[in-house]
Amino acid sequence: MDNTQENAIELHGDEEIIEVIDLNQAELDPDDLADELEDVEFEDAGNPEGDNEGWETEDEMEAEVEQDDSELTFSRHTGSVFCVSLDPATNSLAVTGGEDDKAYVWRVSDGEVLLECTGHKDSVTCAMFSHDSSMVASGDMSGMIKVWKVQTKEEIWSFEVGDLEWMEWHPCAPVLLAGTNDGSVWMWKIPGGDCKTLQSPACQATTGKILPDGKRAVVGYEDGTVRVWDLKHGNTTHVIKGADGHQGALTCLVCNKDGSLVLTGSVDGCAKLINTSTGKMVGVFSVEGGKAKGSDHEKESNSVESVGFCNILPLIAVAYLDGTLAIYDLSTQALRHKCHHGAGIVHLQWEESSSVVSTCSLDGALRLWDARSGNLVSEYHGHAAEILDFAVNREATFAITASGDNQAKVFCLQRPDR
Repeated sequence: MDNTQENAIELHGDEEIIEVIDLNQAELDPDDLADELEDVEFEDAGNPEGDNEGWETEDEMEAEVEQDDSELTFSRHTGSVFCVSLDPATNSLAVTGGEDDKAYVWRVSDGEVLLECTGHKDSVTCAMFSHDSSMVASGDMSGMIKVWKVQTKEEIWSFEVGDLEWMEWHPCAPVLLAGTNDGSVWMWKIPGGDCKTLQSPACQATTGKILPDGKRAVVGYEDGTVRVWDLKHGNTTHVIKGADGHQGALTCLVCNKDGSLVLTGSVDGCAKLINTSTGKMVGVFSVEGGKAKGSDHEKESNSVESVGFCNILPLIAVAYLDGTLAIYDLSTQALRHKCHHGAGIVHLQWEESSSVVSTCSLDGALRLWDARSGNLVSEYHGHAAEILDFAVNREATFAITASGDNQAKVFCLQRPDR
């Protein structure tokens, strides 16, 4: 044990889950980390599907699809595709989860299936690779979670919790977190399966994120509260509620690169900026609510659906259900641009090293926006239904979309400025 023992993440007082993980990626040695985890002792363990009809019927959208800008279409799913993730090691493999109770690991270059993740009881709404891309976790709405070894294509672990809300791998250790409908947050070492639960506040744990230091997690709940958890002791260090919290269920949250700030979004139409060290709310972002198409309720319908930090400029993006993408200046908290969509935005993602932010929406299009100017850079079509999730690779040369038309597509994002 080295001199960082005091930072070890403990489960039950004298038992530790993992040696401290200093997430300075440049210094991280995966082999050393694996060796440290060998001696860990654990206690033995004893995105709702929602209304995805979009703005038009699927038949109407199919009739309108006149162009397909994609390079490749993955068509193995027999129901809506709810989630997509890229393998972090090479960005050459994708995993998609769908309404057909399956997840597929497939090669981005040609769509060849490398692994079919079966045995789920409900729609697979969470699917993602571990930090080193050696494993894939797939989770369904009913709470069945399975982990697969990519190289051997074998299922190496499974566990069943309550209705699953979200799931995430630790950024540099074989540890998996999941939040459930009853408010519990589970933490497992994989493949041993030894676990701990972070005590439930008796309402849904709707969204969660492990901070880059690997020692804390931020979880948002249905009652509008946000909790910062110390994974070492399994207790909360901060609870953000009341005027500082949200007035409705959390829908999304994201942290900046060093984990010092968290941006949260809620059905209450607000995004809030929280200092993770102090637990103080340091910013509020909202736009005037406009009626979402087909809705009689203004404020409720204009929920915040996705949020994100720009890596290279002090900018944040907030995506709303009414189709507004708002770009705010982080230092002044002033609204810089409103980028209008014809339909509700489902998800946004900033490029790793540029001021371009991508969005997918209920009209089935993928769009790239320049946050400096607020202008639309490019637009990609090809889906016959709403896009429910997407992922962009590190170099921002391609995006993979998941859609209600039972397909995933690969779009080339090459532009003259690259």
